[in-house]
Amino acid sequence: MFGDILLVLIGLIVGAVIGFLISKKVTQKYLKENPPINEKMIEALMSGMGRKPSQKQVRQTMNQMKRYM
Repeated sequence: MFGDILLVLIGLIVGAVIGFLISKKVTQKYLKENPPINEKMIEALMSGMGRKPSQKQVRQTMNQMKRYM
């Protein structure tokens, strides 16, 4: 009786850990292949604010975004 409950709890814990690791890996792969923002989006945002960004400014902004991802 106690052994059966223990096995079920261990199974649930192991399943949760494996599920978490798999979902984390899949999410990281998805974000690497499809980044949420790219250089063209940053350039459009800066242009929308009324300023023409240089390529250096766009790259600096991209590097800052990557650092916090």
